[in-house]
Amino acid sequence: MKGVFDIIGPVMIGPSSSHTAGATRLGKLARAILGEAPCQVIVKLHGSFAKTYRGHGTDKAIAAGLLGFSSDDERIPAALTIASAAGMKIEFVKASL
Repeated sequence: MKGVFDIIGPVMIGPSSSHTAGATRLGKLARAILGEAPCQVIVKLHGSFAKTYRGHGTDKAIAAGLLGFSSDDERIPAALTIASAAGMKIEFVKASL
């Protein structure tokens, strides 16, 4: 039997569906477009992502997506460490897009 959260929202590692699950999907999409895991990334954050990315886990979520993780992967909280250990350099900058 499915639970209410399986029906109304993404199964994800929190804390925020837009800033975590959505950011994971963005990172995963960027990886898919590239066709492989990137070696070096500059992530430009705009709006609410720029204001709250550390507190909402957006930085970890984007790294997780770049690593190919899904939004429900329990490794998301450690994604920055995992990316670094894999040799992936990720820089987060605030930008007005």
